[in-house]
Amino acid sequence: MKKLFFIILAATIAFLGYRIFITAGPVNKGVIRGQTIICFGDSLTYGTGAGKEMDYPSQLSKMIGTPVINAGVPGDTTARALQRLERDVLSKSPDLVLITLGGNDLKNGVAKDRAFQNLRIIVESIQNTGAGVILGGIKFPIRDRGFGRAYQELSEETGAVLIANIFDGIMGNRNLMSDPIHPNDAGYQIIAERFHEAMRQR
Repeated sequence: MKKLFFIILAATIAFLGYRIFITAGPVNKGVIRGQTIICFGDSLTYGTGAGKEMDYPSQLSKMIGTPVINAGVPGDTTARALQRLERDVLSKSPDLVLITLGGNDLKNGVAKDRAFQNLRIIVESIQNTGAGVILGGIKFPIRDRGFGRAYQELSEETGAVLIANIFDGIMGNRNLMSDPIHPNDAGYQIIAERFHEAMRQR
């Protein structure tokens, strides 16, 4: 009887030890290990208007617990981004690419069809390497020129994950903007959170 008691006690201790040391501890569902993640885009990716290390890729990196490559270039259009796609993205063998492109095409009057032809090539070139793509779309109700719908169509046709309006609730909010078109630190934090959520739902 005493021997049986000690066997049960030992088994109980072993089980509790497993729960404490193996399965317990802080759980961060946002941590992503062993992946090459690239943020590819324009000033919204680069972080114009943000303080040091407060651009959205830097804030996202802290959220997920792994380095994130910032491949943003202020002023980039889809055409210029396409020219540097091989050097800044494909050559690095990414696992996941987050894209913010199209805003400068819209601002500069580039035809929607031309802009989204470029963006489709970018998305499909990345996907052809086996990497995932998350698109940060934009919508401007008055001067959208059909860009918002074009992001949706591109997402549906390629399977890229879409954040329909990365600027939702940020644009026009003086507490979240550093100037009329660029977020401040708090605005970039919201963008990072949106990409983080999209990554978790992939």
